[in-house]
Amino acid sequence: MRGPEGPRQAVVRILDALRTGAYLADEQGLIVAVNTCGEQLLARPAADLVGRDAHELLHRTSCGEPMPKALCRIRDSILGEGTRQGEDEWLERGDGTLLPVGWLATPCDIGVRSSATLILFHPAGRRKQPAQRAPSGRRLSELERLALLADTTTLLTSTLDIHEGLRHLISLVVPRIADWAIIDLIDERDEVRRFAVARAEDDTVVFREDLQGPMPPVLQESLMPLSRALRGVTSSFAGPETYQGPPDSGIAVEQRRLFEATGMHSAIVVPLRSLHGVLGALTLGRSDQPERFTAMDIALLEDIARRAGLALENARLYQRQRKVAETMQRHLLPKLPRAPGRSMAVRYLPAPDASHVGGDWYDAFTLADGATALAVGDVVGHDLEAAAGMAQLRNMLRAYAVSQEKPPSKIVEWLDQATLGIAEVSMATLVFARMTENAGRCELSWTNAGHPPPLLVTREGVARYLTDGQGILLGVTPERVRPDATAELPPGATLILYTDGLIESRARTLDEGMDRLSRHAAVLAHHPLEAFTDELLARARPSDNDDDVALLAVRYVPGRSG
Repeated sequence: MRGPEGPRQAVVRILDALRTGAYLADEQGLIVAVNTCGEQLLARPAADLVGRDAHELLHRTSCGEPMPKALCRIRDSILGEGTRQGEDEWLERGDGTLLPVGWLATPCDIGVRSSATLILFHPAGRRKQPAQRAPSGRRLSELERLALLADTTTLLTSTLDIHEGLRHLISLVVPRIADWAIIDLIDERDEVRRFAVARAEDDTVVFREDLQGPMPPVLQESLMPLSRALRGVTSSFAGPETYQGPPDSGIAVEQRRLFEATGMHSAIVVPLRSLHGVLGALTLGRSDQPERFTAMDIALLEDIARRAGLALENARLYQRQRKVAETMQRHLLPKLPRAPGRSMAVRYLPAPDASHVGGDWYDAFTLADGATALAVGDVVGHDLEAAAGMAQLRNMLRAYAVSQEKPPSKIVEWLDQATLGIAEVSMATLVFARMTENAGRCELSWTNAGHPPPLLVTREGVARYLTDGQGILLGVTPERVRPDATAELPPGATLILYTDGLIESRARTLDEGMDRLSRHAAVLAHHPLEAFTDELLARARPSDNDDDVALLAVRYVPGRSG
């Protein structure tokens, strides 16, 4: 490694202050320095890492094969420009095992190389801890500033919960660069609320709830720092002397109270902006640290606030979409009919990381001849478009089934034709069935359009899949005749219609998922139907499931009113 030993030792010392794995790579991808945490995670001493090509030495596929250079995102980040991050990458440890990591790469100038890239990495599935705070009263070095910005990007984009994201932000800046952090937010009604007033005491962030709450309105004519920031005008320095004169607004009164209660002698107030407006303001203050803030601190804080504003806007958009989606979902999913001899229970679980609405659906309704129509389907997607396509399919299926006393196959054939004109439906599956009771016998007739087969469980705990009546996906070949299948339901039997989120898993095959579902259903056969449904969903749904689940269970109990 070129250059004097002093700068190298300084770089290693700064990297060691980070609570995550970190290494520096030069413009050719060679490792310049690595911290102690990186050595431990990689099970490799620094001597085996420094001077080696990071890509050739570390970067692997999930199968342990060398990662092709053209596909390696970390290598592209080292050789490119700008800050990038990702998940689901693999590094080879010194003992030959693979380490799944989340990572962030950002360019930096540390004086050891004319250009270098800082790579932060942490074991995947475990949230990366923020970098260790610099001691109070010491200015951050250029590398520490870059690490702070990298941490800001990583932590703020790790959640779509507004409150959690802002608390992450507070934990990053207090007391690393300030003793106090104050966040004021503007809501959709243009009302200001003091979301947080926080300071660090030892290793804990303490919130002053007596200083939080609703704030007076923002006056356009006010020249005070917070009012200007909340209007998106500019960043400003502030101190207790700023608010000693006659207040020009209610906000100025609150700010005087804030400085008196916190003892801050120096503060910076910056706007929290999004692409579409001002979301609030971030104030950092010093009471214990003697240094006053400088113009360099404003530049750093504005960069942090810019990232926080974008993350906050994304979180608000997500929550707004989720609220719309949840309202839409409540209106789309139907109420169950009451039918003699048939008890019903349904469950719908949205995809964990989606907008709480999707294309999985169920339906049950009574036909003119007294039969009960049952349906479960899946329109590909986890968004409002998939939900719209699902609603169209369900409504057309109802219309055909209620107006025409035809076998399930004929109803679905008409649906095949209609699907071609629905722009929102790119791919869909469906099971549609009729349940009838005659002379003490309950018969089920159904057709299956590319969907997982229904499961029938007797009260004695014998489970079998109804694999007849199978056809291809909806709308693929609308001219093809679909088959019907029939089966008798013995008293006490439970019929289970479901979507593939209940059986699909990255850790096991589809056959294994179906076997798991049937075994749990058999064990639960004697449970009351509501408990049966809850327990089956809890036991059978794969832990790594990231898809919607719709589940419709029907139990045949002769003589029961429904």
